[in-house]
Order: sequence, then structure tokens, then C-alpha cells
Amino acid sequence: MKARPDPSIGEGSTPSVMPDISLASRLFDAFRSGTSAAPGAGITRASYGEGEALAHAIVRREAEALGLEIETDAACNLYMTLPGASTGPGIIVGSHLDSVPNGGNFDGAAGVLAGLAVVSGLIQGHVTPPCDITVMAIRAEESAWFGSSYIGSRAAFGLLTCDDVDTVIRAGDNLPLRQAIAAAGGTPETLREGSAFLHPSNIRCFIEPHIEQGPVLINAKRPIGIVTGIRGSFRYRHALCRGSYAHSGATPRRDRQDAVRALAELVTGLDRVWERLEDEGADLTITFGQVETDPNEASFSKVAGLARFSLDIRSGALDTLDRVSTELARLTKGIEARHRVTFELGRRTESDAAQMHRPLRQAMMGIAREMSVDALEMPCGAGHDAATFAAMGVPTGMIFLRNANGSHNPDEHMEIADFAIGAELLMRLCLQAGDGIP
Repeated sequence: MKARPDPSIGEGSTPSVMPDISLASRLFDAFRSGTSAAPGAGITRASYGEGEALAHAIVRREAEALGLEIETDAACNLYMTLPGASTGPGIIVGSHLDSVPNGGNFDGAAGVLAGLAVVSGLIQGHVTPPCDITVMAIRAEESAWFGSSYIGSRAAFGLLTCDDVDTVIRAGDNLPLRQAIAAAGGTPETLREGSAFLHPSNIRCFIEPHIEQGPVLINAKRPIGIVTGIRGSFRYRHALCRGSYAHSGATPRRDRQDAVRALAELVTGLDRVWERLEDEGADLTITFGQVETDPNEASFSKVAGLARFSLDIRSGALDTLDRVSTELARLTKGIEARHRVTFELGRRTESDAAQMHRPLRQAMMGIAREMSVDALEMPCGAGHDAATFAAMGVPTGMIFLRNANGSHNPDEHMEIADFAIGAELLMRLCLQAGDGIP
């Protein structure tokens, strides 16, 4: 353990230092050049894959150059710590470094690099924070790969189940999670035992800077947002509708068991449910993200006997999720009877809604006002590792960074000037930790 440096700034003082934005810009470029899928096709950093490993190696190398204390846990999460003046609970800042296939360069990465920009700026300015600041690069947040949410952050708290470790497989190569973790240098046996690396009592707060993945900040012309809460969800990733194949020209309408037509009725039926609940003021999204027929069976001149789909339902309110679940059961039962088809929804996965810590939110909004920044308090529709920390009782906050063109696509775009604003707010928050925040 390195000796703790002497403080060079008092608690509550206004910092004369600024985040090291040039470091962040350089590492964003390194991520892009190292993990680009192809020209115009975005970047790919598969969970526990080559791209994610490269990103982790890049930030680890930078942390070593800064002289930070470095640790990893059994799931290969990376912890890079700048010691503070106090030996008490410290602040964790971070996010994930994996991406969806052919995604954008800033999703997740902005949170890790904001943390590194802050600690680098403090080191350059010879400023010791009131408490430890740990930058955490989290593994396997994107459920697109293993079909399971928040693998890295749940693993850090000992929350992965044996079923998670032993049975989930990675999309694309069908590699089991346990083998993927072992190949990355982790110890799946420790995770199966439920051993925790992080303990809530040792964490003052967790802050996750992240690009906004929708258009709210762009439309509002505001550079940053302070998140109020994260929606919960339930999902069916591998659902299907079974009907019967038949000749497209010889089979009358009343004799068809058309899986596509039945699925279309479910899509429109749930859309009407969404519209009705939204009119009542409910927070809700309903998404059929994948819809397909069997390429080996379906053809131009056949009535479809099988349709596969995925279904993603999200809301900040548990009662709304329960209402949609009831409506889904009612709709599928009626459609099965009318069309003589069968719905097989498959395994249901869920994530709980998470509220961000009110004192942290208030502190961040206050800092934004001090900076003359027009921040927007807003809910979060996407899932994030912050939900895991909040569920563990850790005071948790999120800073959204304005982002054009949506997310999970190659055109994702964050202005470095907006990133700099979010990083400065983060630095000021970390330096106020000794004043009772949160």
C-alpha cells in the first residue's frame, strides 16, 4: 500500500485544478482505433472478449503510469485508486468498458475515463482528495453478450448465482461464462461461492457518469443530466409463436395458423396497452427488438408456421410492470384461441428499478448551479451498473452526458466539451466528500 500524501487542499475549498481532458481524449482515440469493427461499422468490445480486454489493458497501463493503486477481483473488474486524506470509506467512480456489437465508442467508456480524468487532474495539481477515489472499470455490463444483466457489478458484491456462472453462454461463440472469466484471468470458482470483493459499508458513494442513450438532453439543449432513477424491467429474450406452415395461395384465411399474423396482433395489442397506460401518466416502454421467421423453413409462398421474437418491458414503477405482465397473459391467451397458435415466451429475466440517492442528486444539482451549468434532472430508461450499487444500499448517483444519434449504434456522438463539464462536476463532488456529501 502506498503512503498517503499530505492534503494540499482543505475540505470544501474550490479546486484550482481541472480534470485531465487531454488524457480522456487520447484514450477515447485508443479505444476507437483498437476496437473498431470496420470502417463505418462502429466498435465491438465483447464481454470477456478481445475488445473488452484491450480496453482494460489501456486503462490499466494509464493507471500504472499515474501511480494509482491497482487491484482486480475474481470477475476481472479493475480498481484503480488514488489514496485520500482519510482512511474511511471511499468514493467509487466508474462504468463498463464492453459494448454491444457494432456499437458506439462512448457508451460506458465515458464513465471510466471521466474518473481517470479527475484523478489525473488531482495528481497534476498535487491535490489530495478528502477520501480515496477508486476508478472502477466494470466487466460485462452489456446483456447482449451473455443474456444476463450487470454480470461484473453483481460479481463484485458476490451476487452471481451458480446458474449464472455455469449455464449462461456468450452470443456468437457459445462460450460458457465460467470459461470466459477463466480465460480473462478470473476465478469462477470464487464467484460460485458467492465471495464478495466489495462491501457497502466500505463505500461512501458510487457515481456513474454515462452518455445519455436517448434524445432528451439534445432536445432540451442541456449538456448534462442528473439521473433520478433507473427503470426496472422484465424480458423474454427467446420467445416464439408456433403455428402451422401452409401454402400461401391454397389456404383460406379461416384455415390458417399464421404465426406472423398472430405475432403482429400481439405487437399491436401491446402497443395499445402502452398508449393507454402512458395516457394515464405511467412510465413505460415496450420493445419487440427482434422479430424473425425461420430462414430454413419460411419462404415467399408459405404461411409462416413459426415466428421468433424478443420482448423488453421497462418501467420505473413495479405496479406498471405487473399490469403489463397481466395484459401480456390476457393478450396471448386470446390470440392463441383466435389463431390456433401457441406462444412460448421462454425464460423471463428481470431487473429491479433503482432510485438514485436524493442527497447526492441535490449536491450535484447544487454544484451545477455553482458552475452556471443548466443541468436537467431526469429518469433513466436504460439499465446501468449503478442499479446494482443502489440495490446494495450504497448511496448512488449518475451523471448523464449529452449524446447525439442515440446509442448502441456506430453514430453515437458525445462532444468532448460536454464530457469536460460532467468531469468537472464529478471532480467538485469528490472534493466535497469530506463536507458530509452524501
